Amino acid sequence: MALPVNKQLTYWGIAAVVFLAVLWSLGQVLAPFLVGGAIAYFLDPVADRLERMGLNRALATTLISLTALLITVLLVLAVIPSLAAQLTGLVEAFPEIFRKLQAYLTAKFPDLLNEGSVIRQTLLTVGETLKGWGTEAAKTLFTSALGVLNVILFMVVVPVVAFYLLLDWDNMIARIDGLLPRDHAPTVRLLAHRIDRVLAAFVRGQLSVCIVLGVFYSATLMLAGLDFGLLVGAIAGAITFIPYVGALVGGALAIGLALFQFWGDWVSIGIIAGIFAFGQFLEGNIITPRLVGNSVGLHPVWLLFALSAFGSAFGFVGMLVAVPVTAAIGVLARWVIEKYKQSLLYRGIERDVIIPKDVL
Repeated sequence: MALPVNKQLTYWGIAAVVFLAVLWSLGQVLAPFLVGGAIAYFLDPVADRLERMGLNRALATTLISLTALLITVLLVLAVIPSLAAQLTGLVEAFPEIFRKLQAYLTAKFPDLLNEGSVIRQTLLTVGETLKGWGTEAAKTLFTSALGVLNVILFMVVVPVVAFYLLLDWDNMIARIDGLLPRDHAPTVRLLAHRIDRVLAAFVRGQLSVCIVLGVFYSATLMLAGLDFGLLVGAIAGAITFIPYVGALVGGALAIGLALFQFWGDWVSIGIIAGIFAFGQFLEGNIITPRLVGNSVGLHPVWLLFALSAFGSAFGFVGMLVAVPVTAAIGVLARWVIEKYKQSLLYRGIERDVIIPKDVL
């Protein structure tokens, strides 16, 4: 006999509180394990496909790990130093950009930007503030990322965790399935399958879209001769998971830098704008339909809310779990609505209606 509903709610509520308490108290410790788990989840379909091709699980995991290691080394040696240099250069260029903007506005609107004007002082303040903030943020980012503790955690622990979780992924899923309450096992499997489908569509699909568009924007902007093209393309690709935001932010940044670099050369500026217009066409008509498909994803508003809420409450670890938790809540909400529409509360009790003969 199943437990009463009130007791089930009590147990599930306690489990949720324990989950949040563990995130709160062990956030920094859990970070590399969560990252490793996310990597294993992302690569599990690749391992399954290699198994179907005839490799055993251990050999498939080893092959994936060696490939990932090679890609990581290439990124560290080739791409990351260039990104760091362009980030530093862009931060240093902010005052010059604002100085040229100020000179242009002064020539066009001399009355608005006279000595002591509020707009003039605001532009100068914004330029210096952005330079100081950008320099400090860049220093903090690189010094913390290259600290001894972070290097140990994210260069050693994460790959090891990802390797062992990927190696034993199917066995872990089978063990978890064996621990499910027998009365609720079919429902839990159904909900887990739906959550996995949403995460697969969003995490695997959107991450692939971000990588493809990031490479496209970076390569084309660099070929077009835009300074900081690699950095702008990386930024645009990284935030492409929010529809239109990646193209808008990246396009605005690229066109602004193009105006600064190619002022008067409207063909070059048009090429930069055309790159992002063509990128949007590719994303909407080719890349996203092929890599994400028609599976249900996560609404951008709910995603931003979840990232903000979990990030504020639990820091970096909260941001890591925001997407899967939001996906699970969305699936559970749709399941509850589905059950509600099947219930008597929604449908009511069907009664035979007797129509008087004189009405017929």
